[in-house]
Amino acid sequence: MDQIAKLRLQNRELNYAKKGIISGLIAGGAWGLDGVLMGMVLVLAPFKYNTSIFIVTLVGACLHDGFAALWIFINNLVNGKWRDYIRTLKTKPGKIIIVAAVLGGPVGMSANLIAIYFSGASYTAAITAVYPAIGAVFGFIFLKEKITVRIWIGIILSIIGSFIVGFSPPKNYIYPFFYLGIGFAVIAAVGWALEGVISTYGMDLVDSDIAIGIREAASFIIYVVVIIPIYGDLGYKLILNSLLTISGLYIALIALIGGISFLSWYRAMNSTGVTRAMGLNVTFAIWSVFFGWLLNGLQISMNLIVGVVIISFGTILTIDNPKNLVNLRSLHKEEK
Repeated sequence: MDQIAKLRLQNRELNYAKKGIISGLIAGGAWGLDGVLMGMVLVLAPFKYNTSIFIVTLVGACLHDGFAALWIFINNLVNGKWRDYIRTLKTKPGKIIIVAAVLGGPVGMSANLIAIYFSGASYTAAITAVYPAIGAVFGFIFLKEKITVRIWIGIILSIIGSFIVGFSPPKNYIYPFFYLGIGFAVIAAVGWALEGVISTYGMDLVDSDIAIGIREAASFIIYVVVIIPIYGDLGYKLILNSLLTISGLYIALIALIGGISFLSWYRAMNSTGVTRAMGLNVTFAIWSVFFGWLLNGLQISMNLIVGVVIISFGTILTIDNPKNLVNLRSLHKEEK
């Protein structure tokens, strides 16, 4: 390869890495808003009239992933990618993405909404923000991703900041439900970390937009066919009642924001790697606090301010120099 061709290839890779950084930041902002809005909707009718928080959050997660799958399909339809759904499902990577869907949807999303119900969106976001560390370890073990010292420091600082944000429970918290919510937030973090690693492995040969489209569709189907029937007719009645009220419209609109987050997250993982994409996406903890204050009257305390500053600094370190992302990506490809 001559020098000019090599330079063009490097510039192309550099632009690709920069787009991955932007996608990761968009994913974080959209997910922070998504969580706050979902927490507000799940206390409206018809959800507030149900005594089981588990069926409420499962139905909420089911509708959210269903509408997100629809929005992403429309996006892929407009871009002429819809035929790739069936083609991809016949391949091994497509089946791997379905496994990731189980971990990210029925496990991760459900646990996340239960945590939001018990502990609030901002505190849940603070705890689930530890998932980059879990994902980094899994990525290092299973994907052989190279992690620089600077990126490790950035991730650690982001996690420390997130813990500071969620360290002090709200004054009106109810024991032990607040800590039960924190426990479910930890489960969500593990599910999302595993999803990220498994999805990235599957996306080696799959377009990221198709991958997240399959992920959301598979998650929705699993909810409808496997999870919701556990509660008999109660789950399906709640789904129908939700769709007949303003809450259904709200969830559809929130899922559009969630779909943007999902698309951006998968694009970031595909272009910058699991660890860096998660490090960028972790900014949802900051956005969750901001939107919680703006939309839901969240009280801003000193631990929130200190945590936000630390998370911001850690994120800057995690982003790293795009040129380094190109070099690391090229090295990873050569090792494969």
